[in-house]
Amino acid sequence: MAGAAVSRRLGDRLRWKTARLTDRRAESEVAHTLVLDVPDWPGHLAGQHIDLRLTAQDGYSTQRSYSLASATDGESVELTVQRVEDGEVSPYLTEVLAVGDPVELRGPIGGWFVWRPEQPEPVLLVGGGSGLVPLMAMIRTRRAVGSRTPFRLVYSVRSPEYRLFVPELRQDDPGLDKTYLYTRSTPPDWPRPLGHVTATDLSTAGWPPDFEPTCYVCGSTGFVERAAGLLVALGHHPGRIRTERFGPSG
Repeated sequence: MAGAAVSRRLGDRLRWKTARLTDRRAESEVAHTLVLDVPDWPGHLAGQHIDLRLTAQDGYSTQRSYSLASATDGESVELTVQRVEDGEVSPYLTEVLAVGDPVELRGPIGGWFVWRPEQPEPVLLVGGGSGLVPLMAMIRTRRAVGSRTPFRLVYSVRSPEYRLFVPELRQDDPGLDKTYLYTRSTPPDWPRPLGHVTATDLSTAGWPPDFEPTCYVCGSTGFVERAAGLLVALGHHPGRIRTERFGPSG
């Protein structure tokens, strides 16, 4: 009986559901958060993702995977999508999809790159660009459940106008330390020079390895490989470094 119950739950998550856009908001010059109503949504863990499918009138279909930005909230889920200029899907989602329009999705998916509130160890979040999205789900879940687990966020982004969730991350959030890195342009009088994430950044803004934090690293393949390699070189155990990467498709 237990095996049958597990099979049904897996089947529900892998079954395509029709969701509808109920709201959208701009997060940056190139990114929007989409709020979707999903009937019979089973809930999700912070860090999981969904598959989203679009089908044209001529029958052509394409799908992409998107991280969930929201903490669990009934039948409503949030995706934050960054527009890729030559992308096939992201321009439609960020510029064309209107409130009330349907999309198909399935999920939630993933069980490794997740944070659970019962985890006692400190957490280091390292995000590059839109790789902040699943990390934001962890931050929101921590806040929603009233967790006192200490979090540290290191967020690398091209320039200030590309930052995501700016008003929310400006709020005081006890136990959450935030460090921003810029690779192409900085705010006026920014103390750190332009450049990619370094060992010094992760050592100064992160946790000492002997604290045994769980480290979540998300971003482009190059960013993830660089940051994860630096964490290992600093002495963090590879088994405590969880990574999620995204490709160039939109």
